[in-house]
Amino acid sequence: MDAQRHGHTLTLEVAPDVPDIVGDRDRVLQVMMNVVSNAIKYTPDGGQIAISAGRNPLRVWMEVSDNGIGIPEADRPRIFERFYRVDKARSRESGGTGLGLSIAKEIVDRHEGIIALVDRPGPGTTIRIELPIEGPAHGK
Repeated sequence: MDAQRHGHTLTLEVAPDVPDIVGDRDRVLQVMMNVVSNAIKYTPDGGQIAISAGRNPLRVWMEVSDNGIGIPEADRPRIFERFYRVDKARSRESGGTGLGLSIAKEIVDRHEGIIALVDRPGPGTTIRIELPIEGPAHGK
């Protein structure tokens, strides 16, 4: 696993009442893996990544937080745009295309969910994903 290779401490905290949801399993997994992969890629070796999940009445949520390089304030409104890369030179080195988060947003939008950058103090980044438990209304 990439996290081990980079010496990251990876923690997982899942609330006991998180239900299964209605949705495209492969696409939802793709979103989750993209967000976790970004945390691993942009956190310096030996960093910390925390994955947490829970539910509120109608949705399940997942947050991925890291203590990595973070996203500059000026770039935050654009991180879900196609082909937008915060640091183009670093993205080329690590194989980034600028499509990962825009594709993740498209998948989450099709599930009538939310993907957002959480504004928080300190270094690093937190991405939150929320998906309806009953699946998208147009699927009914």
